[in-house]
Amino acid sequence: MERILRGIMRYRNTTRAAMVKEFEQVRDNPQPKAFFFTCMDSRMIPTRFTDTHVGDMFVVRNAGNLVPHSHFFQDEYFSCEPAALELGCVVNNIRHVIVCGHSDCKAINLLHQLQCTQFASRKNRRLSPLRSWLATHASTSLEKFQYLSEHGFDKPLMFTAETPLRKFVAYIDPDNKFAIEDKLSQINTLQQLQNIASYGFLKKRLEQFDLHIHALWFDIYTGDIYYFSRQMKRFVIISEETIDKISEDVKKYYS
Repeated sequence: MERILRGIMRYRNTTRAAMVKEFEQVRDNPQPKAFFFTCMDSRMIPTRFTDTHVGDMFVVRNAGNLVPHSHFFQDEYFSCEPAALELGCVVNNIRHVIVCGHSDCKAINLLHQLQCTQFASRKNRRLSPLRSWLATHASTSLEKFQYLSEHGFDKPLMFTAETPLRKFVAYIDPDNKFAIEDKLSQINTLQQLQNIASYGFLKKRLEQFDLHIHALWFDIYTGDIYYFSRQMKRFVIISEETIDKISEDVKKYYS
């Protein structure tokens, strides 16, 4: 806490004045352009690696960057994540929702362990809110991971996109660069796009292509960021060599 207090004092003496000016510019008419779902991991600093500023985007963080599917709720509005989606996409008319997973995600590493029947038992889940959260809301991600584990990671996965009729194919880590838990993390990131599209209050905008859903994945060891390209059917590193092709992909699918 002492470190945080000292940090606040440094902020007051250095960047506070500039930030207040940014607040003044957006105070009466903020127009955020993106909604960013990511993990609560302390190594994830989305505003830094996206170079965004005051008023640019909404950010929601939780364990494992999960967006519970609407079928888990008798009334789909009663949860933090869908409530945040409504605030961002309905009230504030944001047009782009981004889910960003990452490597060495502690929540996803724990999800991988939930393949052990004893570890995932009802008794143990009652003792751990985290295990219960993952077992309930990331079970579909784990099922898709187990399918690839059984049939081979060279096989494609199918995900529902903006509408039930609009689907996309994904190959997970075809170059076999990442740890097995990171493959699960990438599957889980894509699964959240399907979960987001399940909410009825977004249906009209999604069908009219007035709302778009994207997936990013952050490698905390290299600092590299990957974009899921529907055209290339995989996560592609965002770099000087790929940015033009990725931009073309975005325009093709989201214009």
